Amino acid sequence: MGVVNHRAVQNARRAIRLLIVDDSNLIRRRIERSQQIDDLEVVGSAANGVEALEMFRETDPDLVTMDLTMPRMDGIECIENLVRLKPDVRILVISALADKATAIDAMEKGANGFLNKPFTDRQLNDAIAELIRAV
Repeated sequence: MGVVNHRAVQNARRAIRLLIVDDSNLIRRRIERSQQIDDLEVVGSAANGVEALEMFRETDPDLVTMDLTMPRMDGIECIENLVRLKPDVRILVISALADKATAIDAMEKGANGFLNKPFTDRQLNDAIAELIRAV
């Protein structure tokens, strides 16, 4: 048996792949700029649920940030589709819709966390880090 180089094993670990889904270009760019997690790689950015499904199939992300109110396909429907494609995907809902019924619906459909808009960089990074621990 050879000696295991733990540093090489750590460096070989695949980055956690993030897909950002929000109809606001400002929010998508803010999430991309604000995330400060070393092993996180943004693999795509979508403006609605239809685009998100296309990008999801192309990029195979581990983690998705998801707005709920979007044109063409809303976040709840998109969450259902993403979970059907990849049951172990981690989804963080980021939405201004703060009513509990909507958050519960998103969680029942497969979301793993909920962050209200507006949010601070720290709140975003804490929420993403919490989901990453479960990947």
